[in-house]
Amino acid sequence: MNDNQIDTLIKLPEVCRQAGFGKSAIYEMINAGTFPEPIKLGCASRWSQNEIQTWIEHQKLGRNKIAA
Repeated sequence: MNDNQIDTLIKLPEVCRQAGFGKSAIYEMINAGTFPEPIKLGCASRWSQNEIQTWIEHQKLGRNKIAA
């Protein structure tokens, strides 16, 4: 992350919206090690906006490898 970029912590509903998956699918992928883990803040869970966007970008790159 460069010094000018500020990361934001987002809640699960926003993670679901951005990733296009429901809560159960998100947690299944976390358990499988294929999705960014949440950051625990007491009993609350938040995700790094930058990590979610990086994950999405990797998914987009992967589609090109499968199609080739």
